[in-house]
Amino acid sequence: MTSSTDTDAPATDPRDGIAAVVVSYQSAATIDDCLIRLRAAEGVVAIRVVDNHSSDGTLEIVQRHAAGDARVRFIDNPDNPGFGVGCNQGVADLGAVRAPWLAFVNPDCLLEPEALARLRALAQPLGAALLGADLVDDEGERDGAARRNDPDFAAMLAAALRFSSPPPMNLEPDDTQALQRVQAVSGALMLMPRALYAHLGGFDEGYRLHAEDLDLCRRAREAGAAVAVANHVRVLHVRGVSSRSRPLFVEWHKHRGLWRYFRKFEYGRRGVWTRMGVFAAIWLRFPVAAVRAWLR
Repeated sequence: MTSSTDTDAPATDPRDGIAAVVVSYQSAATIDDCLIRLRAAEGVVAIRVVDNHSSDGTLEIVQRHAAGDARVRFIDNPDNPGFGVGCNQGVADLGAVRAPWLAFVNPDCLLEPEALARLRALAQPLGAALLGADLVDDEGERDGAARRNDPDFAAMLAAALRFSSPPPMNLEPDDTQALQRVQAVSGALMLMPRALYAHLGGFDEGYRLHAEDLDLCRRAREAGAAVAVANHVRVLHVRGVSSRSRPLFVEWHKHRGLWRYFRKFEYGRRGVWTRMGVFAAIWLRFPVAAVRAWLR
């Protein structure tokens, strides 16, 4: 881990500051631009990068940023313990940094200077709130995963019995609302009060990849927090840069995460036949999804 003198941090009141946590893996294509933008972002008082054992030069880029800005520190993991573990490591490394807001930012999210401050301004009147942004790709197409419902396991099971696709979890954007209440936002970009993160105990480290954002959003709602998307705060998301290097690994842990989510939130309320059916629906879907991912 390293840090050095600050050279270009914008003036920010630390009593209302935002600490950004970035978990990287094979992110050399975007991490430089991501960190340039985070360092220039309004309100950011600390940046923690947790690298999960990249081999493509990601860490060297992060080291260069840390050498030029005291707000940037990094953790070089000797292996890949997963996204949730990395997020929790980044927050733990903040220590006594006075930052009452946390932003979890994927290394393939490229923010405009005012994006996080706008999210914070929208969240402040709500008290406890977990917000996402309107994620778009290079062509301006909106990411459906920015607005989601909880997984509907009954619908998943019914679709499996009909050999059809389950109904989508994604919701349509409602641009008449500055803040659109949803059940879950994308883990690619989340902003929340540090106090809410502490109350929830952070990310569930039992997930390796995928579904940990669904889990965090559900626990936030159950704790009485608002979960919403800021429809007018647009953020470029160069989707899936690191995931493309290991599509089968990603699909395996996506399905494993769904089963963990079901066991955690739904298992105790379902009968034995439903449990067995959901298990079969999840794991029978895996080879199909894995082949599709590999072909992509």
